[in-house]
Amino acid sequence: MQLGPDELEAAVLGGAMLGGGGGGTMASGLRLGQAALAAGVPRLVPVDELDPDALVATVALVGAPASKTARVEPGDHARACELLGRLSVTPLSGIASCENGGLATVNGWLQSAELGIPVVDAPADGRAHPTGDMGSIGLDSVHGFESLQGVSGGNRLAGRYLELQVRGPLGAANRIVRAAADGAGGLVAVARNPVAASYLRQHGACGAITQAIDIGRRLMTECSGMPGRTADCLGDLIGARVLARGPVSHVEIRTGGGFDVGTARIDTLDLTIWNEYMTAERDGSRLATFPDLLITLDAKTGLPVTSAQLFDGLDAIVLAAPAARLRLGAGVLVREHLAAIEKVVGRDILRFVTGAR
Repeated sequence: MQLGPDELEAAVLGGAMLGGGGGGTMASGLRLGQAALAAGVPRLVPVDELDPDALVATVALVGAPASKTARVEPGDHARACELLGRLSVTPLSGIASCENGGLATVNGWLQSAELGIPVVDAPADGRAHPTGDMGSIGLDSVHGFESLQGVSGGNRLAGRYLELQVRGPLGAANRIVRAAADGAGGLVAVARNPVAASYLRQHGACGAITQAIDIGRRLMTECSGMPGRTADCLGDLIGARVLARGPVSHVEIRTGGGFDVGTARIDTLDLTIWNEYMTAERDGSRLATFPDLLITLDAKTGLPVTSAQLFDGLDAIVLAAPAARLRLGAGVLVREHLAAIEKVVGRDILRFVTGAR
């Protein structure tokens, strides 16, 4: 599929819904997508169209979206791929995003246009998630796997731009990249972990980019100018249900170590945040738990709002969609990765998640 302006608008809207509070803003996604369309013609292909041995790299933005000093330029995405390419003896045949989100769904389009290789419709995860480990498509369980990562980003005028090439054990490499994001001012573009298409077919979230585009098209067709219809459409598409509607009466997000961590209250609903929304509770009763999808909408426009965009007084709608209706990658349900959430947000996670392994 050739990707053009219509696909861009749908991908950004549908992707932002699947961001679950993270995955970048719609505005940043539109800017990156428009840069891609200006550079050439990006293509989206199903993973089955690739030779099983063809190498596909994951591309991502790593860091804290709420950071006021974060800066990633469009050219940084291709530069990260170039740096990764210098570490690998086999050229890349495709690029896959690490997740869905307002920006993340179109991450890979610019690289596709500039490098002449396709975006593969098998992201590491079909919803946004906070850590590189969650987006590593189960590679942490592959004995002896060596991570290769190229990193680029930071404000050049402020003297914070950096480039990095990392080769080493997956967990250690991810921690180094997260530290680089912090050092760059909060955010970096990353290209990482080339794997065979056959591996990605088994462990990636196959079809998740198409799902985002389909959601966006449905919302644009049926809900434009009718915010009240958005929740109904998302109910049909991914089983979303309304948990709350009312003003944001509290939001506190702390940025540090390359992450945003905090809490928010909307009407009587309490949310915890680790880049994305992790839990939703009312009066101590758990209503949704990551990797369930929690979505915040601006009640006046029906458009998605990320956790970093929340502010006191915003009239918001909170929806929850069950994980079973999403296309998830292999890294999201790993017990160790879910346990990490418990330490960060101070809430039980594992006992609420079906299918953790």
